[in-house]
Amino acid sequence: MNRISKAFEDKKAFIPFITAGDPNLEKTEEFILEMEKAGAALVEIGIPFSDPIAEGPVIQEANIRSLSGGCTTDKIFDMVSSLRKKTDIPLVFMGYANSLYKYGYERFCAKCQEIGIDGLIIPDIPYDEKDELAPIAEKYGMYLISMIAPTSEKRIRMIAKEAKGFIYVVSSMGVTGVRSEIKTDIESIVKSIKEVTDTPAAVGFGINTPEQVNKYTKIADGAIVGSAIIKIVAKYGEDAGKYIYDYVKKMTGGLAEK
Repeated sequence: MNRISKAFEDKKAFIPFITAGDPNLEKTEEFILEMEKAGAALVEIGIPFSDPIAEGPVIQEANIRSLSGGCTTDKIFDMVSSLRKKTDIPLVFMGYANSLYKYGYERFCAKCQEIGIDGLIIPDIPYDEKDELAPIAEKYGMYLISMIAPTSEKRIRMIAKEAKGFIYVVSSMGVTGVRSEIKTDIESIVKSIKEVTDTPAAVGFGINTPEQVNKYTKIADGAIVGSAIIKIVAKYGEDAGKYIYDYVKKMTGGLAEK
């Protein structure tokens, strides 16, 4: 059984995101363990890329810091391999198609299976082109996670029907980043999803307070937070561990009841 299902088994899921290699890979490993201790159900690990089109300035800068520090895909694989000796938490890579394509889809997915990655989120592979990667990912025991943006109901249902692992519901059009207000009608998107699938849905893009976590986990099965955590890393660098723990603890405290 893929570990992702465990994240949503008996409670709503808090899903943090972290950029691998920011400020270095030893600290990435430490930060993930701190997030798990604070109640994270699944962790998204960003593979740094020079042109991350879905990301706002906060995560773009984390990508630059990581790449400038010499982070590579192979070094990230080594870090996850080390991490897997300490935790069984579900782990998902978030990356861009070009990085995977250059590495080789088959070789990349085989390595992911070897180190214990459970899924992939690739924002620049549209639904209509997912078949170039999804079957390879599944062959190696991973799900290619579908992203659903505020779009037509017909398209939402079409994507949701085939989704595996969990569905990443994009709360707002545009790029990632902290938002004080999310105006999208998330409730109607999740309602459309639930009419065609039992695959859990988690809301991301812009969430940064326990109140928002509570609001959206009353509607969906999980909440995803990235930029707010990356801001903590940017502020405290190698000393960010305890601040990340405190923040994630506060956010998991906002989770609605299952």
